[in-house]
Amino acid sequence: MKIVVHDTASAMFDLLHRPLEERPDALREILSPLQSAMSVVGDVDAVQMRQMGSGFRIDREDPRYLTALRQMQDAGVWNEIEDRLAAAWERLNGAVPEARSAETVHVVLVLGDPDDHHLTVRTGGYFGMGGFPGAIHLVMWPTETSLAKIGHAAAHELHHNVRYANAAWDPGTVTVGEQVVAEGLAEAFVRELAGEQALGPWTTVLSGAELDDAYEKVVAAIDVAGMQNLPPYVYGDATAELMGHEPVGLPDLAGYAVGLRIVDAHLAVSGLTAAQSVALPARDILVNAGVPTGA
Repeated sequence: MKIVVHDTASAMFDLLHRPLEERPDALREILSPLQSAMSVVGDVDAVQMRQMGSGFRIDREDPRYLTALRQMQDAGVWNEIEDRLAAAWERLNGAVPEARSAETVHVVLVLGDPDDHHLTVRTGGYFGMGGFPGAIHLVMWPTETSLAKIGHAAAHELHHNVRYANAAWDPGTVTVGEQVVAEGLAEAFVRELAGEQALGPWTTVLSGAELDDAYEKVVAAIDVAGMQNLPPYVYGDATAELMGHEPVGLPDLAGYAVGLRIVDAHLAVSGLTAAQSVALPARDILVNAGVPTGA
């Protein structure tokens, strides 16, 4: 696998010095390396996708953007992502050398919107998307948390990238079980690479009775299928409502913490690592964790 971390810093500096009317096309160019891998979900406009995903605004001037980009450059964010991904791929390839993977993975980091509550509050200033083999899309606004952990988020997304080059994912049949297992595996993998402190805030936000309650609700819905039905069980009610879904009584990002609990039970029973489990069917992991499933 070849991992290409694109120099989006220079491209975004260029974009932010252009007239507003030229910025949509400049943004499309920045995101273009992702298009081929993501074409499996149909014809998605890159600019529209970006604005729906907590991205920086291209319809107005904001002096905070240039300052944020300089802060990210000074912190060596792009080099950190490259280093973390190299270590992550070495671990995954060593653990399951027979696993399929994309020949090339394009990594595109873009600046987030500092006024977006989901990005800056719920997710600590950073998140990613890596479920399409060949593409990793990262979003961040520089905060103490995001600057320390964006490289770990990249490793999390690489685990997804390899998983979905091997495990089947169909938007019509994907289940709550598959989604929460995938998130739990990716976070357990980050922990294997860099320790507990590398875990994302989405995984550590719940504990005690609140986590127990979320676990019961998610497990009761483990066989719920269809991508359109999953957001409240993975992201929690507030984010699901933003996406137009009905709430189910779950706190923010509940599926991540529940997924890690399920994966930890699987790891304890099987003796495997999260890296070794990258291509395992979700049903095997759920069975090992003692989660009843009809799938």
